[in-house]
Amino acid sequence: MIEKLKGIEERFVKLEHLLSDPSVLADQKKYQEYLKEHGELNKIVPVFRVYEGLLGELKEAKEFLRDDDPDIRSMAKEEVPSLEQQIAELTAQINLLLMPKDPRDEKNVLLEIRAGTGGEEAGLFAGDLFRMYSRYVESKSWKMEIIEKTNSSSGGFKEVVSLIRGKGAYSSFKYESGTHRVQRVPETETQGRVHTSAVTVAVLCEAEDIEIEINPSDIKVDVFRASGPGGQSVNTTDSAVRITHLPTGIVATCQDEKSQHKNKEKAMGVLKSRVLDAKTREEEAKRAADRKGQVGSGDRSGRIRTYNFPQGRMTDHRIGLTLYRLDTIMEGDIQNIIDELKTFNQAQSLKDMG
Repeated sequence: MIEKLKGIEERFVKLEHLLSDPSVLADQKKYQEYLKEHGELNKIVPVFRVYEGLLGELKEAKEFLRDDDPDIRSMAKEEVPSLEQQIAELTAQINLLLMPKDPRDEKNVLLEIRAGTGGEEAGLFAGDLFRMYSRYVESKSWKMEIIEKTNSSSGGFKEVVSLIRGKGAYSSFKYESGTHRVQRVPETETQGRVHTSAVTVAVLCEAEDIEIEINPSDIKVDVFRASGPGGQSVNTTDSAVRITHLPTGIVATCQDEKSQHKNKEKAMGVLKSRVLDAKTREEEAKRAADRKGQVGSGDRSGRIRTYNFPQGRMTDHRIGLTLYRLDTIMEGDIQNIIDELKTFNQAQSLKDMG
């Protein structure tokens, strides 16, 4: 690890020189690349320098343990445990900093929420989850744009697909994929009985053109009139667009815009993300045995969380986290849940790395 860190420090020093080089300053693309790399290494190098200094202090303190002066030996005896504790803490921090970064973490996110079992109550909860995530997005100063939605007759959603734009959006949302279960008394329930419903959430990384290329001959494009709840027509032109990827059967639809061109552009973006996601899942399935303990696997079939309204309780079943503040969670206060999931995932990754 020391040799690796020394190599990182050497690269860091070289980058500092490059960033002041006139030829680099004249090439803005290269300058931005170096600046980004410098910023990443700047998270590690200062910590390593402190770590290296503590190692030197520990070595010196252990030498003093053999000193002829009893007072010096006593001082050294007190210093050694403290230095060892600081070094252990920095070692853990450095290990986290050296962990391979998920290249998708900084990307935008396609968030798909669909009502599952539970009829209209599931649709209402799909709406509640969408609102929860919307509030969280607002708290991060990110942007959320609805791409596709199908309203339920009760005021919720049968399905809603949105694009979330913000640096680090995927790193926060990637743990939300799965089945979200709700336990509460439906508004239509006259007996006051608690019902259980379910909503599925899928989180896809927004695809970039360099990552996935769709052959025009592999898609089928259909246009139709956008409609509202219950099939009511809300548009007199064929502006809604449905694109089918023939090799995989994956479909993307958009009718949110009045312009057919804009709807087609949005639908193609969704299609690319879904095709890329399917491809990524296929590759990840091959490594599934090595990733069983991780919460970031994105298994949408498994129940990941329960929202119990009568008890005001939220339980994340993957990490055994239970919080009795469901009211604030439903208002978008979910950052500490995300942090706990990240910490668990990091610990599992470190364990896998040995």
